[in-house]
Amino acid sequence: MPVSPPRLIRTVVAVSALIGFGAGLSGCQSGEFRRQEGRPCAEIERQIDLSGRIDTLNRLSEAFAAGCDELVASYGAQAGAQFRHKTFSITRETANVFVPDGTFLEYVLESYERGYLSMLVAGSYLRTHRVEEAKVELRGLDHELFAPIYNYGEDPVNLLLSAILWEQAGESGEARVDWLRLRDLPRLTRKDDEALRAFAAGRVGRIDGGEAAGAPWRVYRVGRFPDLDWDLHFTNTTSGYFSITPKTRFMATCASDTGLRISTESWFDKLAIRHSRAYHPLLNVQTWIRLPFGFTYSLIPLAAGAGVMVGGCALDAAGDGKGALCQLSVVGGMALMSTAPRVLEGALRPDLRHWEDVPAAFVVTRASEPNLEPCLANLKADVQRML
Repeated sequence: MPVSPPRLIRTVVAVSALIGFGAGLSGCQSGEFRRQEGRPCAEIERQIDLSGRIDTLNRLSEAFAAGCDELVASYGAQAGAQFRHKTFSITRETANVFVPDGTFLEYVLESYERGYLSMLVAGSYLRTHRVEEAKVELRGLDHELFAPIYNYGEDPVNLLLSAILWEQAGESGEARVDWLRLRDLPRLTRKDDEALRAFAAGRVGRIDGGEAAGAPWRVYRVGRFPDLDWDLHFTNTTSGYFSITPKTRFMATCASDTGLRISTESWFDKLAIRHSRAYHPLLNVQTWIRLPFGFTYSLIPLAAGAGVMVGGCALDAAGDGKGALCQLSVVGGMALMSTAPRVLEGALRPDLRHWEDVPAAFVVTRASEPNLEPCLANLKADVQRML
């Protein structure tokens, strides 16, 4: 039976509305994690250059926040493969002694950065419903946390995120392993870490008790990892002669009935011991070898400045001047000598390169809204949902 034009129009309109509703729903689901000010994925991808390692890592953080899951999965895997191993070169390692630390050396991911990168990739797979691929990545994350390679060491933050992602993937048994590791982690020594242990122990108990699947976990990033400051100190020779400090304090651990907040201070701790004899013996030796060269370099502007002052005043006296040249030489010589501290600082500056665009803390919660989570509500720092 032929359809009349008005009826045809109504049918087309109805179908279009359904398609539009479906597309809108899909857009809401995929765009739920997009920041309002976020850039398009294609623009972020154009600016990714794997030769710039720190910049690449920062772009991947931006891409994950913008919901660019295909981009994160692809480039995250490449970055993890290329940035995780240190290639030793006798020429570069020797030359590194005579210049500021890290000048000739490619950046190598710290262990916590390898773990966090795997977490972003696994999270991208989960957000696009590729659960099996997420499980493969999470097993790789488990290896990264305990792999005895150049940068090593377990990490409570990534253990927590791994446990959450395993639960999201429907693998409570795998999650239990991470909760158990988190509960028994020997490096949790701060007072507020007891809250973390108690939370992990509670999760182990609930899983062992056959807890039914509850509300899904939500993961939020809080703030941004603080900038680092450094100074010279010679009281603890096992850590080189550097004192590394964050410019802003980290948040305390917080636990509630519905969630947990954990800072990334453990990540800072890894950076603070980067030049430790026990952690990186080669870097420790290089810092001590670089020390006399740094002082020697700082003597050059001192000697040059003294030469300018003496030479200028001598010429002024020999030419029977009126002191103008001598005065100018003194001013110029003092200016030259005043650069000595900056030369020393530049020569001795430690290599503190790190993944900059990472949070200052994470909050994991089963509360449906941020303001319903006691560990998240009323925070002054920037809060963004990740998962």
